[in-house]
Amino acid sequence: MNSRVHSVFFTLLLFSIGTDVEAERVLLYERWDYLCKLEMVGEEGAFVIGREEVLTEEELTTTLKVLCMPPEEFREFKDQDGWGDDKKEEDSLTITNIPKLKKSWRQLLRDSVLLTLQTYATDLKTEQDLLSNKEVYAKLSWREQQALQVRYGQKMILHQLLELTG
Repeated sequence: MNSRVHSVFFTLLLFSIGTDVEAERVLLYERWDYLCKLEMVGEEGAFVIGREEVLTEEELTTTLKVLCMPPEEFREFKDQDGWGDDKKEEDSLTITNIPKLKKSWRQLLRDSVLLTLQTYATDLKTEQDLLSNKEVYAKLSWREQQALQVRYGQKMILHQLLELTG
């Protein structure tokens, strides 16, 4: 995982889960290491979410479960080497089910989205203005146009997630 993502991720977790005690911090690192061992999180530390579906549903579901579960439950989970196939429908991460997720999961997703939006140099409105201004858009190189469209699409998905987790 790149160190920038890693440090943003752990900063988010420390604030959103409220880990101000060293023992809680150690448990958080233990959970993350366990997720790495399960190969639920990778080097890039990213999950793939589209406008209509979560493409890395299993990875994101497991990560949210592990990071949001009480310490005793995590120890049981770790000792049993996971849950097996007891996936619950309410834990599904289809876009339409995100508002139905546990509050702690929605909050962690929301906090992640807000932190991700802060990494962009511009906001969604700025991208919309550039895309709708034909004169300015035409002056951009092909590569700049493509980058603008990608950023706009990413921000649209992130804003959709904000609405769904709110």
